[in-house]
Amino acid sequence: MRVEPAAALVGDVAVPGVKGICQRGVMLGAVAEGESELRGFGHAADTDAAIGVVRELGAEVDEPAAEVVRVRGVGLRGLREPSAPLDCGNAGTVMRLVAGLLAGQEGRRFELVGDESLSRRPQERIAVPLRELGARVETTDGHAPVRIEGAELRPIRYELPVASAQVKSCVLLAGLYARGGATRVVEAVPTRDHTERMLASLGVRVRRRGSEIAVEPVESLPPLSLDIPGDFSSAAPFVAAATLLSGSDLRIHGVNLNPTRTGFLDVLERMGARVAVFNRRSAGGEPVADLEVRSAELVATDVDAEEVPRLVDELPLFALVAACARGSSTVRGARELRVKETNRIETVTNALRALGIRIRAGEDGFGVRGIPSRPKGGGRVEAAGDHRIAMLGAIAGLASRAGVEVRGAEAVAISFPGFFELLDSVTQR
Repeated sequence: MRVEPAAALVGDVAVPGVKGICQRGVMLGAVAEGESELRGFGHAADTDAAIGVVRELGAEVDEPAAEVVRVRGVGLRGLREPSAPLDCGNAGTVMRLVAGLLAGQEGRRFELVGDESLSRRPQERIAVPLRELGARVETTDGHAPVRIEGAELRPIRYELPVASAQVKSCVLLAGLYARGGATRVVEAVPTRDHTERMLASLGVRVRRRGSEIAVEPVESLPPLSLDIPGDFSSAAPFVAAATLLSGSDLRIHGVNLNPTRTGFLDVLERMGARVAVFNRRSAGGEPVADLEVRSAELVATDVDAEEVPRLVDELPLFALVAACARGSSTVRGARELRVKETNRIETVTNALRALGIRIRAGEDGFGVRGIPSRPKGGGRVEAAGDHRIAMLGAIAGLASRAGVEVRGAEAVAISFPGFFELLDSVTQR
């Protein structure tokens, strides 16, 4: 797909529901008692993978209306042993979180598989704490396929060696089954807390004291009735584009502003961006608001390791806005980018270099020399199956002087199937 330069983004948009909340809602609905209803559900390859997995585990799922999903649960300990491996597709959240639920299914065996990209991601990260809890877990050279035999679990205190909301959530979900006390997870840097918020909304005792999160075991879960707000990571490309394109005036409605997810807004603010937050409210225990974005001249800034978990998915976009800012910007402490859908340090560096941007890769991040003007463009961005890189290429094309060819643009369907159509609806040329 070729994306030509644009003059501005003008108008009003709403983005699909938070991918991680959709996935968590489906999985917790599968082990709840009764029928859960998820409204504002954002269909994409990753969220549909969650639906496919819970169906194989015995839960019934139907869709009575657009963006509405209902899940009839089988109870906390009622997941059935499937006849074939559970295919998680490209969805790391599904593989790692459902593993926590499967660990408590005593005496039943499960195998989790994924696509080529997911099969390269490290899974000993969840296997180690699940073994401590008492489950039998085998990985394949540290990766998927992951084989789990459920067992009677015991509570543990686990210190995360790497900041990861997925690993934290896996342990907390397994902790629902651990008899004899609370399961505790210690994280050096706060990560996304969608799991904790959702469990608390279901009446589960979840406590946070400093860097430690504790969850008490339960005998059952009630069904969910959930309004899912728009995904900030899906809104972020629109925020970046409207900031870079002179004359933009864009409103994005109903965006989830969970503070563990919005580091990109904080970084943009200190760069000089003009993003107004209004109509603040709450939905499903999550903070929600509308955003108004106007173009702005930017100055360089640095992102350090403590900030990385709050904008890890937006770091590719940060590299692009940094390229259009005055001065040099750096990202450090982002080694986690090397084990995403692609090695994002390398894919971002290669993509932006092809557009004439001065960027250098480091072991745990990158450095960008910014010029307060449009990137040259005219080159080609290889998405390499990574939805974030495909979206980055599109925004770079709009902001460039000569347009950008995005190879593998279909990868956006992993998280945001209607991305290009929605972007086109507010683009002025």
